[in-house]
Amino acid sequence: MITRLDSDSPQFLKALQSLGEFPEGDQIQIRASVVSILEDVRLRGDEALIELTNRFDGQHVSGMAELAIGKDQLQEAYDSIDELVRDALIESADRVREYHERQKAAIASDQGWSYTDSLGNNLGQSIQPMARVGIYAPGGKASYPSTVIMTAIPARVAGVDEIILCVPTPGGELNPTLLAAAHLCGIDQVFAIGGAQAIAAMAFGTEAVPKVDKIVGPGNIYVATAKEMVFGKVGIDMIAGPSEVVIVADDSANPSWVIQDMFAQAEHDEMAQAIVISPSEKLLGTIAEQLPIQLEQQKRQAIISEAITSRGALIKVGDLAEAFEIVNRLAPEHLQLAIDEPEAWLPNVKHAGAVFLGVDTAEVVGDYTAGPSHVLPTSGTARFASPLGVYDFQTRTSIIQCSREGAVKLSRAAAILASEEGLDAHAESALARVKG
Repeated sequence: MITRLDSDSPQFLKALQSLGEFPEGDQIQIRASVVSILEDVRLRGDEALIELTNRFDGQHVSGMAELAIGKDQLQEAYDSIDELVRDALIESADRVREYHERQKAAIASDQGWSYTDSLGNNLGQSIQPMARVGIYAPGGKASYPSTVIMTAIPARVAGVDEIILCVPTPGGELNPTLLAAAHLCGIDQVFAIGGAQAIAAMAFGTEAVPKVDKIVGPGNIYVATAKEMVFGKVGIDMIAGPSEVVIVADDSANPSWVIQDMFAQAEHDEMAQAIVISPSEKLLGTIAEQLPIQLEQQKRQAIISEAITSRGALIKVGDLAEAFEIVNRLAPEHLQLAIDEPEAWLPNVKHAGAVFLGVDTAEVVGDYTAGPSHVLPTSGTARFASPLGVYDFQTRTSIIQCSREGAVKLSRAAAILASEEGLDAHAESALARVKG
């Protein structure tokens, strides 16, 4: 039921590339639909939001007041959820906060940095938090309170003043644990709006939904397409694709654990991906044999089966060095190193969203309680993108102050370069400082 590949095969690289490809399907139709939704919300605001929410989420609301979730509802949800669940939310939030506070301290102070050069010029950079950020938390096949924690807390640590949350509520049903997470994170406003229309509302602003500076958080293909289209009007974190894990394993790995780690990723949706790379034919054979048996015990069996069959793979390699060459080619969102001495192999990892070292470190702890945000680059974008962090909610401004000596020297060189580019007014502006 799962694809088997061998790096010795002449067709290996072509088969490996095909694992990362998505069917073209209805991409053109999806983009056309998203364009229509964005324009509708931009022009008609709340009126369009109400109509679109009723159409896509199966609701029957008549006004935006019914889609706004008040802080009293968040508090009520927080008080009502199971105590064990509430304690788990608190532990997750505390660990995510600690991690990002350390990250912020390591990046730079709130005031930025500066230096004075040999000419007496003061140069540097100031760092400011964004004023208002929008979060999209997915709904549908599953609800994700963890996404609220993993996006809102880094924003708060960065110093963001106001956080808006949009969450789809199919059939009008609200997830109390998600609302409790919103209360715990101090979300300022919550709206029961999903899909491309939620992205449009936060990007353009409506009568009820404030316009934000940046939109973060994962979603389905319509949400991802909408984020791509509004980029430039607002900032976005990334265009997230389906979730994925690559597991590099040797004979020290527990095959049952590896299979369960694959299932944990595959249960997100049918397009999720789980790949195991190993030099051990014995391990791969055991996984292939036991996988269908363990699948029978899974509640989300249909979703996992489709994901494993259509996008999963077991890859045989000659040795671990070759395994890491393939890892860097794939640039996975999540990388588990279920091998002996994983720390020794860590320098071989050039491209990955998050790395989980050792057989005892399951990727799932990164989803909930480790500390780093679980919003990570997917679909090979770890080659140029990074995990969501404090830096995603800050802007940086260059600071330049010339001394008199510096003004003369820098302006003289600037005038020469401006003249070379044919920008005479630039040159005259610089020379004015030289002439005094």
